[in-house]
Amino acid sequence: METPNEFDEIRPYNNEELPQIYEELISDQAFQNAMSYAMPGIPFEAVANKMRSCKTSLEFQKAFSAEFLWGIARKHTDGLTFDNSALTNQELSYTYISNHRDIILDSGFLSILLLGIGKETVEIAIGDNLLIYPWIKKLVRVNKSFIVQRGLSMRQMLESSARMSRYMHYAISSKGQSIWIAQREGRAKDSNDRTQDSVLKMLAMGGEGDIVERLLPLNIAPLSISYEYDACDYLKAKEFQLKRDIEGYKKSTQDDLKNMETGLFGFKGKVHLQTAACLNDKLLELDRKQSKCELFTQISAMVDKEIHRNYKIYPGNYIAHDLAAGKKEFADHYTAEDEKHFEEYITGQIEKIDLPEKDVAFLREKLLTMYANPLSNYLAAL
Repeated sequence: METPNEFDEIRPYNNEELPQIYEELISDQAFQNAMSYAMPGIPFEAVANKMRSCKTSLEFQKAFSAEFLWGIARKHTDGLTFDNSALTNQELSYTYISNHRDIILDSGFLSILLLGIGKETVEIAIGDNLLIYPWIKKLVRVNKSFIVQRGLSMRQMLESSARMSRYMHYAISSKGQSIWIAQREGRAKDSNDRTQDSVLKMLAMGGEGDIVERLLPLNIAPLSISYEYDACDYLKAKEFQLKRDIEGYKKSTQDDLKNMETGLFGFKGKVHLQTAACLNDKLLELDRKQSKCELFTQISAMVDKEIHRNYKIYPGNYIAHDLAAGKKEFADHYTAEDEKHFEEYITGQIEKIDLPEKDVAFLREKLLTMYANPLSNYLAAL
């Protein structure tokens, strides 16, 4: 099936385009350097030959991405678990909309867990602000990513959002391809996960009919991603202080790279992914006579509730909640040893923060909030 030309700028590469893209990557010195870092001890010529043997994006993912991600899971987590039993129709293609903790691993872990149960990997929505080198942009499109364009004028943003929505509808209905998208632009620094109405408005730009009729073909499945430890927590806390102390502070490209690297190679403890049921039945129950604004607010709340109630809650979440509140409300959910270990962890993360005017009390409060918020939202959802 031929993909409409209007998507050429943003879509993943088609299989017939891969040989040319492989050669462009293989001849790029920056890509060679990245591969020697990611796959130490393997001659680049062997990497190049293996790439050339991959005839499809899925073959490339199985040969490279899955191997790399399972390596990350083995070395930098205490185990990766998945429960998608709520999706009763396994033949459908879904739009997995999830909370967002890690730039690369949220969608990457979902894909390898789907592969592990014999399913197709997802196509991934990724912001072009992260594609800071030409080779990264090519590699993510080989790896079944489509591009979310950022930093546009209002008119350009509307056009770009409408095109992306049409692409997502096309991917689900014509390609039979599941999709992953974050519930908001950027990660929730304080782990207070909330769906942005703008994401749902974008999804509803494609298709035909009213809002509900446009969303139904996307088969939206809320996905909860729970990391026992957020490897980037100390970087997020540092950013909170910088934003507090420096008016108009913005992260640099180097900061984004540091976040990607730390997210990949930092310790994450246990990691659990859990899907809720597809939202279609709930969407059909909505009162469509409401204003569009009210409808989107209701649908966002619906997604949030499903994500929150499917979190995996770890001892650290209970401990952080108690420490932040100065109470022992959840003491039966952890041991004295758990508490000691978590306190040492938080102290160790604060020690990693390199700021000349380090506000330890403020940073500690921010870190505790990051770990307490998932529990607060979980309890509210129940």
